[in-house]
Amino acid sequence: MISTSKLKSVDFYRKIPRDLTEASLSGAGLSILAALFMVFLFGMELNIYLTVSTSTSIIVDKSSDGDFLRIDFNLSFPSLSCEFASVDVSDVLGTNRLNITKTVRKFSIDHDLRPTGSEFHSGPVLHDIKHGDEFVGEVGEGSVSLTDRNFDHYAHQYPVLVVNFYAPWCYWSNRLKPSWETAAHMMRERYDPELDGRIILARVDCTIEVDLCRRHHIQGYPSIRIFRKGSDVKDDHGHHDHESYYGDRDTESLVKTMEGLIAPLPIESHKSDNSTQNTKRPAPLTGGCRIEGYVRVKKVPGNLIISARSGSHSFDSSLMNMSHVISHLSFGMNVSPQLLNEAKRLMPYIGGSHDKLNGRSFINHRDVDANVTIEHYLQIVKTEVVARRSSREYKLLEEYEYTAHSSLVQSVYIPVAKFHFELSPMQVLITENPRSFSHFITNVCAIIGGVFTVAGILDSILHNTIRMMRKVELGTNRICVILCLIPWFEALHIEMGSFPCKQKMIELARRGGCFYC
Repeated sequence: MISTSKLKSVDFYRKIPRDLTEASLSGAGLSILAALFMVFLFGMELNIYLTVSTSTSIIVDKSSDGDFLRIDFNLSFPSLSCEFASVDVSDVLGTNRLNITKTVRKFSIDHDLRPTGSEFHSGPVLHDIKHGDEFVGEVGEGSVSLTDRNFDHYAHQYPVLVVNFYAPWCYWSNRLKPSWETAAHMMRERYDPELDGRIILARVDCTIEVDLCRRHHIQGYPSIRIFRKGSDVKDDHGHHDHESYYGDRDTESLVKTMEGLIAPLPIESHKSDNSTQNTKRPAPLTGGCRIEGYVRVKKVPGNLIISARSGSHSFDSSLMNMSHVISHLSFGMNVSPQLLNEAKRLMPYIGGSHDKLNGRSFINHRDVDANVTIEHYLQIVKTEVVARRSSREYKLLEEYEYTAHSSLVQSVYIPVAKFHFELSPMQVLITENPRSFSHFITNVCAIIGGVFTVAGILDSILHNTIRMMRKVELGTNRICVILCLIPWFEALHIEMGSFPCKQKMIELARRGGCFYC
């Protein structure tokens, strides 16, 4: 059985009776400073413990999303019609996808980027449009030639006005011309404009009537537009909302379509008759287009291209303006704001380049020559954030950030808006490194013990120094005798013969010094 006295012998903290201790003013001041310093260091250590620590490393890309990358976009083109706007994708492996429509939506917009209606539907793509036989020689004119001066007159005079907007240099316009003029001549014979007065076919030369074609947003040649009187007036100036014809261009098909426009069809028959519904669709109300949606591309260098495209129209490249505003452009899956805020807790600057081009405008003010292609060169790097909770790691965020460099490039081809993207084979890995509580407690103990010990040493040095100075001062005053009144002693005739060290005292007193006996 271990006795109490033996247990007391191992006491590291032996107590000194309070009566044997002495308090001092210097010790009190030093204690207050030590306590304040402890509190300050404890606050610093607590802040370090609560601050999230991360480590960043560069590793080979180990994407979990497969070999394909999603590109989300929302682009506005003030001068590109939805009628011909096409989204294309190509890459270095030979992939070439044209006019993607399944995951892309289009909306007509005005020059202020405001939508002017519901979603624009391109309808089924007619790859093989039938044309009439090529005709060599002069073609009789059966259609009426319209200008900016008489266009509104004809639009108000006839219930149905069908106009061929063409350009003499256009191959497809020249292919259409014989069939169009023949169809116009046949319609005149069957439905005389003077007697019947329900329909008339006309033509507009867009190389001469530039303003008229621009007013009706003509960007491809030939464009066949159907104007209806009375029910589709757009404003007080005679501008009409209208339809575009996309059907076959041989004489028989044109005549059949024109007759279908004026024939009084019953409602039931109109619902079931799909032969002409695919050949005409509402024309865009304005000359601009907002294109939004997403495409999936292979993770190799490639291009996302927005252009005017048609298999049966020609375009005047000098009049094409591919200015655009990027409302959104990002790579990878969409990141929710809540998830992004959680990731910013670990890395405040993350997400700053996830949508770097958002809100940027790239406008060609025609200060340079025509045929201007706007190119964007994008370098993409994947960033992955790994968090830790209860000694368990989990993937918090996976995003793609990119840098962008843009330029205006002169081209001999039809101008386009091109986004050239290239992915890095490496990825940035950000890992959370939580601090252990035991490390925090160890540092707190080290702060308390270290400050207490250092303060004790300083107090001891200060106390002993003051004590020694006081001893020296008291000893000097006790043995030092200053004799400054020698004349007083002589005047009183004090007998100093019997005084010890008499001569030394007198000599030192005359010099104002001290005498040590």
